[in-house]
Amino acid sequence: MKIAVIAHLKFPIGQPYLGGLEMHTHHLAGALRRRGHRVTLFAAAGSDPALVPDPVCPPTGDALGDPVAWERIARAEHEAYARIMEAVARGGFDIVHNNSLHELPLQASNALSVPMTTALHTPPFDSLAEGVRAAKPGMIFAAVSPSLAQEWRELVPDARVIGNGIDLSTFAFSPAADPAGYVFWSGRIVPEKGTHLAIDAARAAGLPLRFAGPRPNPRYFDEWIAPRLGDGVTYVGHLSHAELARQLGGARAAIVSPRWEEPFGLVVAEALACGTPVAAFARGAIPDIVDRSSGALARADDSDDLARAITRAVALDRRACRSRAETLYDAEVMTDGYEDLYREVLAAGAAPVIRPRALVLERLTA
Repeated sequence: MKIAVIAHLKFPIGQPYLGGLEMHTHHLAGALRRRGHRVTLFAAAGSDPALVPDPVCPPTGDALGDPVAWERIARAEHEAYARIMEAVARGGFDIVHNNSLHELPLQASNALSVPMTTALHTPPFDSLAEGVRAAKPGMIFAAVSPSLAQEWRELVPDARVIGNGIDLSTFAFSPAADPAGYVFWSGRIVPEKGTHLAIDAARAAGLPLRFAGPRPNPRYFDEWIAPRLGDGVTYVGHLSHAELARQLGGARAAIVSPRWEEPFGLVVAEALACGTPVAAFARGAIPDIVDRSSGALARADDSDDLARAITRAVALDRRACRSRAETLYDAEVMTDGYEDLYREVLAAGAAPVIRPRALVLERLTA
């Protein structure tokens, strides 16, 4: 198949990843290519050049509450997605996979003769929900977890659930933790990921903590994280996938501390693949991923309860963790799911809504 994959544009699609969506998009596009599909990935500059030789635009970044920056970003993204949809319309694709989290590709789907499917990676928010409402009738949607499908149920009553997957060869099984006896946290260091709560929980559990990830919110790091450093708490930087896997595999437990309804939680699957049990807040999709054999759950936003979960998690069997990842979260299984979805979309063969393409694109770019 000739497949167009539309990424979000805030960050590059390549290592070191800024987050789970960047990793997911990179894995999926690469896996589809390895299976012989002709894949064009529309993404921002700085993305893997093997997959994105012609970037669409510079990364649009995150406004972090700045209204002036937000308006600039919104305008840049709108213009970039309009160019993407124009390229898709004339690209001769068999199918379009929309991973963008932006409303414009959904709105523009009405002007396309090529079928499109959209993967939902976040809970509903206003602009994306508006795009879903405006999408071509009959579009088939996927959600990355049962809990996320439930959150979208009012607007998308029949989303296909295709769980995210990871490269099990990169996140190799580690049968024993490092003698240093540390616990580990990784992700974007931002308030909604609850890094400070993970630090407090590790301290309460009496275990040293190493944590890793990008620092897109300097104010949060300076005010909430830096004062907590030292005394067994160490920031190890923004790591490559290989180094992340090494650090994660050496940990006695991985701490996952979201302060929102996490739609999936790739870091959970990564930890399990390494054989590292998980201690996490029971939010969003995390209870879908972690069972009693592979982790321990805590009340949301309660660092003391998370400390108790850490104490339970470190005693779990590492082989059981790896087995759960192999069964449920292999990237190859994920790719199988999307290939099946593409075949379903193509077989549906719904007739396109007849609208003048030039008029629709003109309206969207106005």
